[in-house]
Amino acid sequence: MSNDFFQWAVKNWLEIFGAVTGLLYIYLEIRQKPVMWVIGFISSFVYVFVYFQSKVYGYASLYIYYVVVSVYGWYCWRNARQPDGEITSLKISRITIPLLLILTAVSAVLYVGIGYMLEQFTDSPVPFYEALGASLSIVATWMLARKILEHWMLWFFINFFSAALFFSLGLYPTVALFVVYGVMSVVGWFRWKQSIENEE
Repeated sequence: MSNDFFQWAVKNWLEIFGAVTGLLYIYLEIRQKPVMWVIGFISSFVYVFVYFQSKVYGYASLYIYYVVVSVYGWYCWRNARQPDGEITSLKISRITIPLLLILTAVSAVLYVGIGYMLEQFTDSPVPFYEALGASLSIVATWMLARKILEHWMLWFFINFFSAALFFSLGLYPTVALFVVYGVMSVVGWFRWKQSIENEE
């Protein structure tokens, strides 16, 4: 049994490494540590290859986006400009109704566009499931880069939805990762909410 596990671990070492760095990333996110963006860059880069190998092209493309947005998030978190011009770390904010409507519309457009492209131009076995996870993740990651509290609510849904999808594809370390992500989304929500209340 141990030999079978060792052989499995050797075969799937890249996915395991991505899962471990992903867990470190979410831990640092909860604690609002800007270095999370560096870890996120590494984890996302690894998962680009994992998802392409599994023919989950929507998620593979999404992780290319994560690599890029990691640079953007790092900059935003460390270079917030105050009204007096002073450069400080970015503070947590709440979503506004106009922004919520805009992000909902953006998510819908992305879902239709990504789903169509995956269905027409790839051999993805689950094009519109991928599209849903990818479109919401794009929006949630942008919200994280802007440090908007409600991104945790979006991630809660995305994480458990993704866990179910990856279970059907046999990516078990990634399933475990997304289940933990889902639980930690709840922790993150309460920690960030408490942080806002302490600042008020």
